Amino acid sequence: MAVTDLPIVERVAEVVHPGYPESGAVPAERLSLFPAGCLIAENGQGAVLGYAVSHPGQLGRPPALDSLLGRISPDADCLYLHDVALLPEARGLGLGESLVDLLRALGARSGFTLLALTAVNRSTPYWRRRGFSDYSGDEMLAAKLASYGGDAVYMISEV
Repeated sequence: MAVTDLPIVERVAEVVHPGYPESGAVPAERLSLFPAGCLIAENGQGAVLGYAVSHPGQLGRPPALDSLLGRISPDADCLYLHDVALLPEARGLGLGESLVDLLRALGARSGFTLLALTAVNRSTPYWRRRGFSDYSGDEMLAAKLASYGGDAVYMISEV
């Protein structure tokens, strides 16, 4: 992902996650803090079909929806998949699995043993098929998840 991709990232987010709006400042900040974790998914003709935004994080401490990090925590112990969004026309192309594979490899290269994410939009079964499991955490995690709505589930997977 490059800075010039941010407008299309915002458009994809509006289509894929209308119930989870975030300011354009969120992916822009993640890109500036951890560019290796920000990826674009394209078709063979160069059309953007989706993206992934990830960054080092702390297990059980996801950022609240539409919040800025300020910096990468020096106590980061996992790669947090902030957002993986694919347009409907990307379904069946294997892009989601490819993005997750790339993020697993990035997590391993970055020295992490775990990936973490917050599943929304009833996507928990999708993530379970990709090796993620529910992580219960504590009251602080529950408070963060509340910003994502009632169906949000924090999940983890080994890299």
